[in-house]
Amino acid sequence: MKKTLRACVAAAAILVAPAVMATDIIVVSHGQANDPFWSVVKNGVDKAAKDSGVNVSYRAPETFDMVAMSQLIDAAIVQEPDGIVVSIPDGDALGPSITKAVEAGIPVISMNSGSNVAAKLGALLHVGQGEFDAGKAAGAKLAKMGGDTGICVNHEVGNVALDQRCEGFAAGFGGNVTVVPTGNDPAEVEAKIKAALESNEDIDTIMALGASLVGEPAVAAVEAVGLSGSVNIATFDLSPGFLKAVSEGKAAFAVDQQQFLQGYLPVIFLALNAEYGLIPGGNVPSGPNLITAEKASQVVELSAKGIR
Repeated sequence: MKKTLRACVAAAAILVAPAVMATDIIVVSHGQANDPFWSVVKNGVDKAAKDSGVNVSYRAPETFDMVAMSQLIDAAIVQEPDGIVVSIPDGDALGPSITKAVEAGIPVISMNSGSNVAAKLGALLHVGQGEFDAGKAAGAKLAKMGGDTGICVNHEVGNVALDQRCEGFAAGFGGNVTVVPTGNDPAEVEAKIKAALESNEDIDTIMALGASLVGEPAVAAVEAVGLSGSVNIATFDLSPGFLKAVSEGKAAFAVDQQQFLQGYLPVIFLALNAEYGLIPGGNVPSGPNLITAEKASQVVELSAKGIR
């Protein structure tokens, strides 16, 4: 009899208890499938999902495709999640979809790119680095190292954030700067850098915008044409191979924007917002940090693990 009574009480408690609603967050980035940079971002997303206990779905187009990305955002809106995290490499192309999410009452946080347009589009805040300022800091450092003629290698033409990096680099560098457009195939990148070096012997500085896809091929190109030690090479972001080159003196430094945080923090913020209504009062800068030879050996292992 007592067991039956207890069972009835338990059943009644279940019926009257408020339903526990699962928190769903969707992350939409522009990261290309073959770019190791974005695997680190996703590692941050996955870690945040585990730490917060929310349901997180990570989505990205196979190539740098703003039409496909806007469609992914539109599809996310239909699912009515508790929050959307989005990178904004092109505010004009993605703006209508992001605005649609905000108007639907879905909290949006931007990450990685789009700090200059995020607030205008209705995002709660942005997690990332100021790309122009980061480029300017890198350019000033390379100028101080004796640079006079440089190239900025852009592997994702049309990405406003990368354009801002080159513009900032030119402003900080102060010398002659030429933008070299490429695709994201490392072999193509190496070939184009070699061609640039062979056609202009005054080039003494290379600014790469991605470590694996451009920074490492830049080091290989400089070695191939016999200019090791004569050309300073720097890159945005980290990879084990490029950090090794920095520690060995084959490259100058890497600009770390801590993309793990760019994946991790927005998910945590949206989870807290869904549960408690908490949200930071402003943008969160995740970088830039210049990783020179003194620091490179400390972060190689973490880079290999997909954290830095």
